[in-house]
Amino acid sequence: MKFVGAHVSAAGGADQAVIRAHELEATAFALFTKNQRQWKASDLDKGDIEKFQAACEKYQFSAAQILPHDSYLINLGHPVQEALQKSRDAFIDEMTRCRQLGLTLLNFHPGSHLQQIDEKECLARIAESINIALEKTDGVTAVIENTAGQGSNLGFQFEHLAAIIHQVEDKSRVGVCIDTCHAFAAGYDLRTEEACEQTFEDFARIVGFKYLRGMHLNDAKTLLNSRVDRHHSLGEGNIGKTAFAWIMGDQRFNGIPLILETVNPAIWPDEIAWLKSMDGGDKK
Repeated sequence: MKFVGAHVSAAGGADQAVIRAHELEATAFALFTKNQRQWKASDLDKGDIEKFQAACEKYQFSAAQILPHDSYLINLGHPVQEALQKSRDAFIDEMTRCRQLGLTLLNFHPGSHLQQIDEKECLARIAESINIALEKTDGVTAVIENTAGQGSNLGFQFEHLAAIIHQVEDKSRVGVCIDTCHAFAAGYDLRTEEACEQTFEDFARIVGFKYLRGMHLNDAKTLLNSRVDRHHSLGEGNIGKTAFAWIMGDQRFNGIPLILETVNPAIWPDEIAWLKSMDGGDKK
């Protein structure tokens, strides 16, 4: 079974994200547990936590169906020690907030070298950051999202993801989230079934499906290998609908949150309904 939803707003409290997901007839959702463009946030109080958990129980969302995202400010591979420490502290806080809410996944962009250190050193810093966070927390898996490779962002090659995972000590608490727009912009073709087969054969060989903890299902406004991250609605961009139907028909993508971050929230109910209609369950 596929869990399909969207990244919904948590304005008014985390419990409101659950309600918004239910209104979309989603079976998964993503949210920010704090303002994603600020370093600091008020601690979650007992009432916030209880309302969120009650809403999840009411609308039947388990932790396996929820993929929270951390702050965009965090750079776990930052070349400057003071800024790196600030990012690490913020990431640990994000992991802690997830744990308090009863969540088991935290999705994040790996990091950027900012043209100041080489890729290998930056990847090692990202892995070290994850190791520190996992040592100081429990119960939450660090889910690395592939990037489009825009600017100095790493994580756009499957080899980057594999290199980070290789250096993470507790591999039971590390995983990946594949964003289809990011993958396409980074040069992984998804426009035909044959292209999808090849791309995910490469993923299976280099990273491994055992590490796949979620996906972001987005079409792309930009061209293959553009290295520019611009999302589009399903079927309206340069990927087209074939990839998304193919994903929904393959059982390797069962049981993980499949999250829309497409550009028109007004049609999310239609996109979710279409994806559900393509769910092949155990066909492959």
